[in-house]
Amino acid sequence: MLADRVDGTVVRHGGAVAKAHAAGTDEQEHRLRIGVAAHPLLDGILLPPLPADATPATPEGRPVTAWPYGVPVDPRDPDAAPWEETARLLARLHQVTPVALPGPLPGMRGPAKVTLAVARMRAVGERPGTDAVEAAWRALPPWARGEAPAPEGRPTALCHGDLHLGQLVRHPAPDGPWLLIDVDDLGLGDPAWDLARPAAWFAAGLLPSAIWARFLDAYRAAGGPAVPADGDPWPRLDVPARALTVQTAALAFAKSAAEGRTPDDVEHVMIDTCARIASLRTELDAPASS
Repeated sequence: MLADRVDGTVVRHGGAVAKAHAAGTDEQEHRLRIGVAAHPLLDGILLPPLPADATPATPEGRPVTAWPYGVPVDPRDPDAAPWEETARLLARLHQVTPVALPGPLPGMRGPAKVTLAVARMRAVGERPGTDAVEAAWRALPPWARGEAPAPEGRPTALCHGDLHLGQLVRHPAPDGPWLLIDVDDLGLGDPAWDLARPAAWFAAGLLPSAIWARFLDAYRAAGGPAVPADGDPWPRLDVPARALTVQTAALAFAKSAAEGRTPDDVEHVMIDTCARIASLRTELDAPASS
């Protein structure tokens, strides 16, 4: 057993990995996403699924897919995390021509995941700090909560939708190239969303500025369209980074409650960051005093 979460169960058997996807997965969107992962245009970017004549399902109706086993990022060695490789993979993903892929492609599920995270937090009840997360959530524009389309002028690209270091593996194992995995949230959307998690970590002080600079520079050098080629990236990254901060903090409450513990130090950083976001937005929205 590699993972057993509400969004999927993953089991390894030798050189293969089977994933039972989340209950309620849209069958048509699921097939399209798997088709994208298998498409030649994504060769060297996404880990392709193992060939299958049909998509099996669990007795509960959850779709099951099979994948080659790849070696994940070692959480015990953060200095060896492949930040530049991740950035280059994202830049290549964001430059794939969507019309050449099976379609119509679904929307990227990044904003929807923020909404789901807040719903999970609310389900465990009010706790110290949840009011700050709620306030930061309310300060997000509707498009960042999945309630409206992104505003005009923001780019649209093929996006991963849930980028973090756990979404990379080396294949062929053990020392093949890095590839992105997990296409459950893949689709068309604002590519800034795929940069939002490291941007949020950097803004919260969890990601050193040198690593953030390496990641951003590698993305720009590879022609990534999510941010301008030079200058200040934050006009594009601010809202998605705030949304990922809310998502991370909300999940901290949901996960810690399920595990019968209080949020840990890293989780508290994101919760405290939500409080700062809410306070700043209140100041910015307040009418100027005379």
